[in-house]
Amino acid sequence: MDKENLVALYRQMVLIRVFEDRAAEMYAKAKIAGFLHLYNGQEAVAVGSVSALHPDDDVVVNYRDHGWALARGSSARAVMAELFGRATGTTGGRGGSMHLVDVKNRFWGGYAIVGGHLPLAAGLAAAAQYLKTGRVTLCSMGDGSTNIGTFHAALNWAKLWNLPVIFLVENNQYAMGTHYDVHSAVPMLQKAAGYNMYAEEVDGMDVMAVREAVCRVAERARKGEGPSFLNVVTYRYRGHSMADPDVQRDKAEIAQWRERDPIVRFATDVLLKRNLVTPKELEDIRESVEREVEDAIEFADKSPEPALDTLYDYIYQQPVRNMQIAGSLIRPPTIAKDIPTNGKHA
Repeated sequence: MDKENLVALYRQMVLIRVFEDRAAEMYAKAKIAGFLHLYNGQEAVAVGSVSALHPDDDVVVNYRDHGWALARGSSARAVMAELFGRATGTTGGRGGSMHLVDVKNRFWGGYAIVGGHLPLAAGLAAAAQYLKTGRVTLCSMGDGSTNIGTFHAALNWAKLWNLPVIFLVENNQYAMGTHYDVHSAVPMLQKAAGYNMYAEEVDGMDVMAVREAVCRVAERARKGEGPSFLNVVTYRYRGHSMADPDVQRDKAEIAQWRERDPIVRFATDVLLKRNLVTPKELEDIRESVEREVEDAIEFADKSPEPALDTLYDYIYQQPVRNMQIAGSLIRPPTIAKDIPTNGKHA
């Protein structure tokens, strides 16, 4: 990669880190409601993966999705507005933290049910294969997802049909607060071997290692060589969610992983070592990112909430054509005019 693209990888990782830190602050101020699962420490996985894909490839991920949306090209404004529940968000303020979707970037989520998106990923890949689009589907999941039924159903189907899909495990080693050694009966790669699927283990704290691995397996998929499985070993610095006090993990373990921080490591071992940038230029990038995220917060805070009369929009395809039950035409729901709003939506 040339200097411009390498610096872009660094900036994206810094953007995700700063965005998540500020999102945590906004959650503490009650600007963000519901759950909030942060991505600190795992930035190299999303940035390295997306950099290896084509713009029209499909990406579907789990609920730890802010970093993926930013890496895939969603603006910080739109993602922050979605967290704030505002109409200017990626899904109009209806999805929130766990349901980020950006259709123009073929980013399909943001899926809140653990492992529920794996069959959807196989379906996207089956459609690409049937339509001969040449698209590859990348499906990211947590290590806990590999213990449930949909994981095995999706891998079995993908291998049976030789689908162009990459199953990427973001192995941050904890299923909520339970360590991988305790929650998984077998090593991760053995699960892929059970379906005779090509598999690799990758250093998830190294953005270039992630990028190179995804390039390899995406190329396999485009050649018609079928699905692949990547066990990307990484670590999250924060608890499972903002509701998790994170008392179960050894602080020394967290400190040990922070010594391998993907952003510091990439800046030191690649950008500075090759004299591609100066320390001052790295500081300028961080200041630029901080301004971008501050602008996103202001944008989100000033954006309107979704209008009350759009409450039922997007539940069904609009308009619903010729749908009848027991001979009665189903009509769009209406909202009573006397719903108390306390002036909030007036």
